[in-house]
Amino acid sequence: MTGVALSTVVVPLTAEHAEQVLAIFQAGIDEGNATFETSPPAWEAFDAAKLPEHRFAAVGESGAVLGWVAASGVSDRCAYAGVVEHSVYVHPAARGRGVASALLKALIDSTEAAGIWTIQSGIFPENTASLTVHQRAGFRVIGTRERIGRHHGVWRDVVLVERRSGTVV
Repeated sequence: MTGVALSTVVVPLTAEHAEQVLAIFQAGIDEGNATFETSPPAWEAFDAAKLPEHRFAAVGESGAVLGWVAASGVSDRCAYAGVVEHSVYVHPAARGRGVASALLKALIDSTEAAGIWTIQSGIFPENTASLTVHQRAGFRVIGTRERIGRHHGVWRDVVLVERRSGTVV
């Protein structure tokens, strides 16, 4: 387990975290700069879409989930076997405490151990906190996908970020 602070640990994300994980996802949706989604999926759909060995929850000493990270494969084509796309969400009350950084570290450690060479994500340019934490974790900006999708009737850009492994060759 990776420690965020003395009272916070990063653990594998399991069904026991489902309700809190989906509530944190909903908070991100409600804020408007985290995702194109308009509602979180049912747990079964979330669970089926995420790679079990590459998803983690940051849990506080009370047992509350403070944030989560999860990855999905980007393609079934064998050429992309080492590429995943991820999402990281932190409860609004837990922001600024290193939760996202600890979650990204856990994801990086697990993906590198599994031979994954690229982690990528699309981030709204208005989400400067997410862009900053990703850059600190070794992600680089690849470019901006302009007007890639509509969100509540408005065309939105997405900044594509990736982290290439320094150990997986």
